Amino acid sequence: MTSEACANDRQRLSRRTTLALAAGLLVPGNALARTLQDRPDLSSAFQSRGVTGCFALYDARNDAVTTVGGARATTRFVPASTFKIANSLIALETGAVRDENEVIPTGPGPYAIKAWERQMGMREAIVVSHVPAYQLLARRIGLDAYRTWLARLDFGNRETGTVVDRFWLDGPLAISAVESAIFAARLGRGELNASARAQALVRDILKIETRDGATLYAKTGWASPGPPAIGWWTGWVERAGAVHGFSLNIDMPDIAGAPKRPEISRAILSALQVY
Repeated sequence: MTSEACANDRQRLSRRTTLALAAGLLVPGNALARTLQDRPDLSSAFQSRGVTGCFALYDARNDAVTTVGGARATTRFVPASTFKIANSLIALETGAVRDENEVIPTGPGPYAIKAWERQMGMREAIVVSHVPAYQLLARRIGLDAYRTWLARLDFGNRETGTVVDRFWLDGPLAISAVESAIFAARLGRGELNASARAQALVRDILKIETRDGATLYAKTGWASPGPPAIGWWTGWVERAGAVHGFSLNIDMPDIAGAPKRPEISRAILSALQVY
């Protein structure tokens, strides 16, 4: 092997190790706990749309992580409404809500989004990202229960701060794209430290579509405590028993950037032959 080839190999190993360290993916002895590969060749999905961001894919069957966007994929950000995935699970497990259809008695508003002015259960609330409904559930759940469940679910930095109905919108709760993708895959496989019933109900309300033998599950998010504001799209794809968790986050200064979240994610999932 030439000296140039050796140098290139060392650079690739260093890049993988840096990402793995940031994601907490190393075990004693510096052995990689799972395969981790960065794909800068796919960054055109962001660049062509004038967007800065990252994407992470977790192949649960092969315990392999693929990232686009380098170290950003292991950087934690406020999860915003993607936390409704975990929040729905916690609400069910704590009895804050009986099931996905129980009506959550929010007030009539007015709210920033017209769809929020109608009372609904979690099945509908998660589709329209009904923030007031989930804030009401949060007040029912309480900080002590959240701290227990965030640790039990190993969700991000597990921090709640002191404001029970804002910690996933303003912080201090934070999670990386890699962690989000792994969390989503674990839910998709029913492997979280939670009841089978609650996991099944949450999977059901996250279903987006089925095509060509694959089913897509996902949830959007938009966190604006920045700058910059952060847009998310997190979920998983299931095909023939194989589950691929994914998570994208982008700098999203205003709502006009919202469609770019699924656009970019779908482009990368297609390039990776996942969906």
